[in-house]
Amino acid sequence: MAEAQPQGTGGRSAQLAHTGLRHGWTTGACATAAGTAAYTALLTGDFPDPVTITLPKGQTPAFALAKEELADGGRRAMAAVVKDAGDDPDVTHGALIRATVRELPAGSGVVFRAGPGVGTVTRPGLPLDVGEPAINPVPRQLITGHLAEVAARHGGRGDVEVEISVDHGEEIARSTWNPRLGILGGLSILGTTGIVVPYSCSAWIDSIRRGVDVARAAGRRHVAGCTGSTSEKVAVALHHLPDDALLDMGDFAGAVLKYVRRHPVDRLTICGGFAKLSKLAAGHLDLHSARSQVDKAFLAELARHGGAEEALSSAVTEANTGLAALQLCAAAGIPLGDLVAVTARDEALSVLRGAPVTVDVVCIDRAGLVVGRSEALGPGV
Repeated sequence: MAEAQPQGTGGRSAQLAHTGLRHGWTTGACATAAGTAAYTALLTGDFPDPVTITLPKGQTPAFALAKEELADGGRRAMAAVVKDAGDDPDVTHGALIRATVRELPAGSGVVFRAGPGVGTVTRPGLPLDVGEPAINPVPRQLITGHLAEVAARHGGRGDVEVEISVDHGEEIARSTWNPRLGILGGLSILGTTGIVVPYSCSAWIDSIRRGVDVARAAGRRHVAGCTGSTSEKVAVALHHLPDDALLDMGDFAGAVLKYVRRHPVDRLTICGGFAKLSKLAAGHLDLHSARSQVDKAFLAELARHGGAEEALSSAVTEANTGLAALQLCAAAGIPLGDLVAVTARDEALSVLRGAPVTVDVVCIDRAGLVVGRSEALGPGV
């Protein structure tokens, strides 16, 4: 997550030799670069361009400035960079990240403010207190460390207000988890390494974890991991769950189960498409089509356990899709959807390893109709 085109040493090192995909820079790295440039200008009158920063693992990318401004008689400086997510499909790619720095009285330290397009935390359960700007702890540490270096180099005290803003950030944030997590008014400034690895899915998995944290902090005893918006609607209709009890699981069933294993809730409903949940039933924790496939031989075995004769079992094995297999069984009175739901529930319980969580599974078709359900079951039952 960083500039429009990677610059300097950072750009060259951003190539992934084994895949041909390009790394990007996080919003936290961009905010650090912008803040470093702005504070340097505040103390010296000149903006370094490009500005080089050091990331937590030692990389030293250089960022070109997209905008710069020294105002209020030299008492306020603003610098901005354009975020480049590399080859990762990130909604914040191309966003303009600004840092505005002002001197504060001696002893103030570094004070962070949310400017336009950066959200504010409104619910407990996140790694920031309610009312704080959504600038995560690691980016705060990175920015604070770089400002201290600038102060030491140019004779400053290091007592400054840093306002981070993102052009059109409030609009972009509507495509993220922020509203559901209670981060209102814009985006979060994120990143633990400063680097975005294309298609690493780390941001999605981190959002799942924060979703569990927020639900637990809100006292939610029942949450639902859903594969998409249709399954969310089904989970709400079945269980009357509030918005902050819904986890946008996507394909990452394993991420939900492993985090809930360490941070239990009383009940977990897993709701999703029949084909995806048949993969969970078969033992796959990543349900993406590129990383797991519907195993029709496995479905045929389930159908046999449900009373299917050999001819039907063979037809299921040869079915074109998981949905076709489901339809074949439905026509013969074999509850394949329920069998998948029960087996997926049992697989989920095995991943939970005895954590005090009761689990049920709901399978739906593409129209959102329930085609299979399990009973809720907990450990040792």
